[in-house]
Amino acid sequence: MALTLRAAAAAAAGPSRGLRRLFSTSFIPPMNSPAPQAREKAEPSTNLFVSGLSKRTTSEKLQEAFSQFGEVVHARVVTDRVSGYSKGFGFVRYATIEDAGKGIEGMDGKFLDGWVIFAEYARPRQPPPLPENNMSPPYSRY
Repeated sequence: MALTLRAAAAAAAGPSRGLRRLFSTSFIPPMNSPAPQAREKAEPSTNLFVSGLSKRTTSEKLQEAFSQFGEVVHARVVTDRVSGYSKGFGFVRYATIEDAGKGIEGMDGKFLDGWVIFAEYARPRQPPPLPENNMSPPYSRY
C-alpha cells in the first residue's frame, strides 16, 4: 500500500530529474568536468603507429597492406606473450617520410581484416622514469 501511494505521489509530481535526464535527446556535459584534451600530433617520421587491428592480423598482412603505398622496411604487430594474438596495434616503418605520409593517407580509416584501422605518425618512446630515493633499478647487481 505504501509503495503504491509513493508511486502515485511521484507520478503526480511529474517526471523526476533522473528520468528527464535519461530520456533527454540532447547531451549537456557536467559543468565541473574539464573538456577532453586532444592528443598532440607526432612529428612526421618514417615510423607509423597503427591501431584498431584485428586479433587475427599478422605482421605479414600488415606489411602487405601498407606496401601498396611505398617501400615498407619493417612491419610488426604487437602480440600477447601468452596467447600469441594481436594486442590490436602495431608499427610500420617506411623507407622515406613521403612514403609514410602516403601510407597514412591510404590506410587511415580503412578496413583491414574486417576492422577499421587508424594510422598516424608514431610518437617517440618516453625515457623510463629515474628511480626515486637513490635506489638502484630492480634486478640489478649494484
